[in-house]
Amino acid sequence: MHFLEFDYSEDAQGVGTFDAMASVRPDQVAAVRTEIVQVLEWAHSAFPGLQAPLDDGGEWDFNLQEQEEEAGDRWYTLTLSMGGSPQFCAAFRQRFVYA
Repeated sequence: MHFLEFDYSEDAQGVGTFDAMASVRPDQVAAVRTEIVQVLEWAHSAFPGLQAPLDDGGEWDFNLQEQEEEAGDRWYTLTLSMGGSPQFCAAFRQRFVYA
C-alpha cells in the first residue's frame, strides 16, 4: 500500500478496527481508490459471505467515505474503516499491516 496506512484499535471483546485516511490531489484519487478496491477484494475473498454489521453476526464490515475539499487547492480525502472479529483482524494485520 502506498497511500493507505492503517491504524488499529480494539475493544474489550477483541473486535478490532483498522482506519486509514488519505488526503490527495485530484490526480491521485484513482490510485487511492485502486488500493481500497484491493483491500475490499481481499476481504471478500478471504472471508466470503461474511460481511455484515458485527452486531448482526458479521465477521467483518467496512465504511468508506470520500470528501472533496474546495477551499483553496482541490484535495480529496478518502477514509476507509474496516472492523472485524479477532480472526479477521489477525488475517488483515498479516496481509496489510505487517506485509
